[in-house]
Amino acid sequence: MEKFSVNRLAKLAGVSVRTLHHYDEIGLLKPAIRAESKYRYYGKEELLRLQQILLYKEMDFTLAQIAEILDDPDFDLLKALGEHRKQLQRKKQRMAALLQTVDKTIVQLKTKKMNYEEMYKGFGKEKFEAYTKEAKERWGEETINQSHKKILAMDKKDWEALKQRGEDINKALTAAMDLKPEDAGVQELIRQHYEMMGCHFDVTKEIYRGLGSMYVEDERFTAYYEKYRPGLAAFLRDAIHLFCANKPA
Repeated sequence: MEKFSVNRLAKLAGVSVRTLHHYDEIGLLKPAIRAESKYRYYGKEELLRLQQILLYKEMDFTLAQIAEILDDPDFDLLKALGEHRKQLQRKKQRMAALLQTVDKTIVQLKTKKMNYEEMYKGFGKEKFEAYTKEAKERWGEETINQSHKKILAMDKKDWEALKQRGEDINKALTAAMDLKPEDAGVQELIRQHYEMMGCHFDVTKEIYRGLGSMYVEDERFTAYYEKYRPGLAAFLRDAIHLFCANKPA
């Protein structure tokens, strides 16, 4: 096995020695060998794990979330790399759009011929409009317009409280994943999730069931829930489908 010292790995990966020491201390990345001289040495498995850590950090995962993902017995390295590639490809496309926007603005400033319509290509507004269009096509314009009205009617305090409620439910569902979807405690959490969704728009059984399916079928939703724990999206879908099957009309 080829061995990499802390200094060599830090230089290779572009991180500090202190960072590697910290990862070791918190159990995120332990060396393969600890010599009697207390030197740390890393092998192939540790180098691959560090690559995963850096990739997940690039996507704004916390170190605690990364540790939970990588330590999951069902973690699949090749599958994870495939997902990273999709995420990075989307980021690359967005960066390319932003770079083009900057280049155009430079030219316009030099020629003093401004095109204000092109100044914000690639920013959040464009993405928001694209998602809104997609949502209207999927759920209907009336449903989405109703959702916007409900959200706009909230003050900042109410909106923050709603977001925190969603976060609490997601964390509780994550902790309940070792139970079966039909467990009474899980179904109670799903009932709370269903009611919370009703704060966004008038949710029906049909819409809620479709939303559950989308958590698995749409990689954006899947990626969001996988941040909490791998498999949460599928667990949530199964629990939602069961809830809808048992809910009175």
